[in-house]
Amino acid sequence: MTKVNRRDLLKTLSFSVGASLVFPGASFSEPGLTVETERSFKSDLQLDKPITAITLGAGARGNVYGNYAITYPKNLDIVGVAEPIKIRNERYTKRHNIPENNRFNTWERVFERPKFADAIIISTPDNLHYGPCMKALELGYDILLEKPISPSEKECRDILQSAKRNKRIVAVCHVLRYAPYFIKLRELIQSGVLGKVVSIQHFEPIQHIHMSHSYVRGNWHNSKQTTPIILAKSCHDLDILRWMLGKPCRSIQAFGDLSWFRKENAPEGSAARCSEGCKVERSCPYSALEIYHRRRSWTYVFDLPDKKEEQGDHILEQLRTTNYGRCVYRMENDQPDHYTTNILFDDGVTASFSMEAFTSYDGRRTRIMGSLGDVVGDMTSMIHTDFLTGKKTEWKQESDGHGGGDWRLVNDWLLAISKKDPSLLTSTIDQSIESHIMGFMAEKSRKTKKVMDVRM
Repeated sequence: MTKVNRRDLLKTLSFSVGASLVFPGASFSEPGLTVETERSFKSDLQLDKPITAITLGAGARGNVYGNYAITYPKNLDIVGVAEPIKIRNERYTKRHNIPENNRFNTWERVFERPKFADAIIISTPDNLHYGPCMKALELGYDILLEKPISPSEKECRDILQSAKRNKRIVAVCHVLRYAPYFIKLRELIQSGVLGKVVSIQHFEPIQHIHMSHSYVRGNWHNSKQTTPIILAKSCHDLDILRWMLGKPCRSIQAFGDLSWFRKENAPEGSAARCSEGCKVERSCPYSALEIYHRRRSWTYVFDLPDKKEEQGDHILEQLRTTNYGRCVYRMENDQPDHYTTNILFDDGVTASFSMEAFTSYDGRRTRIMGSLGDVVGDMTSMIHTDFLTGKKTEWKQESDGHGGGDWRLVNDWLLAISKKDPSLLTSTIDQSIESHIMGFMAEKSRKTKKVMDVRM
């Protein structure tokens, strides 16, 4: 880390309550920075020709990354799609004007043909990352790989070795590294204004409906069939801690369990499905009828008809036939609803990370304690307190769940491919894999009740 004279550094910072936080080498036109999400992100990337890509998995994340191509067609051209769900395949094909012969039902079909694009976007389910990634690397594709890399430590390491062997660019979707909030938080840590960083507290409130939707009823409800929640949900957080500190993890200890979403906690009068005579449906905070039908929230998973008058019946049919309509206390879920890790980094820096299901809010909260100052932030604001002066500096921004990092990642990925230079990326697989190893070791610690060493 470059040594910075503290007195000179403080001169570059605006130290007054409510002021905009200014870091060396960065400036903003106004104090309240708006995160550059899909709605406000502006790319200045100008390529000689667009990077062509095939999307494997046209669900929520596949659309987030693919939508970049709609706004910036001169940078990214989606030329193929593999998606087994017919309506998703059709909509994605139409949205990107994909030739009929480049539509596939499964990812395997894509690789029956010779290489016909520059890159592959892998946004398949977690347990279907390894196969297409390894095949794409063999055929010479560069890759945008949704996190987690894989549910298996061995498969993660295999992908890393294949990427090196085939000299391909693999960007892992650790999008928080590209969020302006975390970029600035990291710059503050690395600048030296906090002195020696001694410890960090980091908190991820999942939000109770999000937990029930994704990790009780949803695709990630069973760790054996998909991925442990520490990786499926929180490898972002392990990664951001490692990245901000710039120090390797030495050991990790974890605790957590599934305490509430269990059969023995089902209320008297509840039913197998919320729509099938449940006597407590109206008083249950996890009522599928309330969440999906009355409020019409979290309905992206239902691939709703275009006509609004048809959507209500479609939702009710989904609640009668899919896991999203089932009682949260009667699922085959095994994901912990609270998870705490204690982490030891190099130079004796300690961090505690908690992931909690039972909150009314989401987003991340972080406290960083240094010898000369501390920082408290929640992804919408960051307050630095200087111990010598007692003055506070606040930096504010609007934020989405990923802090505006999604399209910034895609932008850098395209630049790296065009220049054939993976160093232009913040989240190459080389840089991202350690947080996965941390996650695997945390899960081993939780199950064995031991402190685990973390070795790369």
